[in-house]
Amino acid sequence: MKQKKKRIGAIALMIVLTLSMILTGCSSKSNSSEKGSKNQTTVTFWHPMTDVTGEAVDAVIKEFEKQNPDIKINAVYTANQGEGQNEKLMTAISGGNPPDVAYFDRFEIGSWAAQGSLEDLTQLAESSGVKKESYYPFAWDEASYQGKLYGIPTTTDSRLVYFNIDHFKEVGLDPENPPTTIAELEAAAEKLTKKKGKRFERIGFIPWFGQGWFYGWGWSFGGEFYNPETNKATANDPKLVDALQWMTDFAKKYNVEDIAGFTDSQGQGAMDPFLTGQLSMKVSGPWEVSAIKKFKPDLKYGVFPIPTPTGENHTTWSGGWSVVIPKGAENKEAAWKFLKFFGGEEGQKIFSGIARDFSVIDSVNEELGYKEDPILKEFVNILPVSHHRPVMTQGSLYWNELASAVENATRGNGTPEELLTKVNEKVNKELSK
Repeated sequence: MKQKKKRIGAIALMIVLTLSMILTGCSSKSNSSEKGSKNQTTVTFWHPMTDVTGEAVDAVIKEFEKQNPDIKINAVYTANQGEGQNEKLMTAISGGNPPDVAYFDRFEIGSWAAQGSLEDLTQLAESSGVKKESYYPFAWDEASYQGKLYGIPTTTDSRLVYFNIDHFKEVGLDPENPPTTIAELEAAAEKLTKKKGKRFERIGFIPWFGQGWFYGWGWSFGGEFYNPETNKATANDPKLVDALQWMTDFAKKYNVEDIAGFTDSQGQGAMDPFLTGQLSMKVSGPWEVSAIKKFKPDLKYGVFPIPTPTGENHTTWSGGWSVVIPKGAENKEAAWKFLKFFGGEEGQKIFSGIARDFSVIDSVNEELGYKEDPILKEFVNILPVSHHRPVMTQGSLYWNELASAVENATRGNGTPEELLTKVNEKVNKELSK
């Protein structure tokens, strides 16, 4: 009996010792893991990307972490980042608890930098060998404010005129020689237009439809919207007045109310008037290619630069995103490493290769094959001479006021010169505050 008790006791002791060793091992492993995580710097990254672009950013993060095992990227989806939609980020900065990195619309950099909400990256870029020459000029300039760098550019786009090849052939226009001058554009639009009474069966062109924003026409007419040296809007530049006068004359010729009746009845996606054959030409960006492949894959179309009065010096304008370090970020050094990777050639190849957005680095666009595509190459080839919207504290106000000026001018509510002068007065009053 005593021996049996001894055996049971021995077995119990062995179980206790085994459990102790297992628990000790687990404890040791856990402590080791915690120690490893303490040696890592966690960079919090806010971004609004989902679907394909979300996959693209995940791939960038994965490769960055592989090359930088001492840095962990904590990616946090944050909705509604973009033009005027960054209230959550502003609140975080004001409260002293911002993320280390944010995916940021370049258009907003000027106003945020002016109010001290973004970290100045100038010295970090210089010490790391990150230079303007690596990027398209407009992208770097849009990410800068008063000579200092506040963001690393990532993606971009451009705008050209799409045209229906079959429509061109139908009315005797040469698809191989699309319009280059404003006069040629007007003549083509007239030939392509079919109208019965007040109803358009087909309209050749509408200058302000789609991406036909005033910025594009103003630069194509040779005007300038802003003087960075004086920090003044120049909306009443004579060439900008000429551009708006041309748009106004176009509206009068085809009756703006009839045009409005046409555009108000149109849809999007598969019902876009360019895809349904009711609009022969329209200004749009490279994303239109995907829409055509999806909704109208048999459409025969081409693109050409936005015409100018002389048929020379064609240009466009571009928007896009960047990565920034919000003011007061806790892990600035690690955050900069991530910015440099994301905005560098390797990060750009990964991101643009998956998201199919244009890179802000010309060599990346070439390597990804954009310059070989018969349509996309035209959008890429014009990027070196593209414009960016003015880097100013009142960028959103200026955008809205210019849009209102176009609306009023084309509807006969004031002359182009009067309306653009009023835009100047309003925007410059706010800029002077």
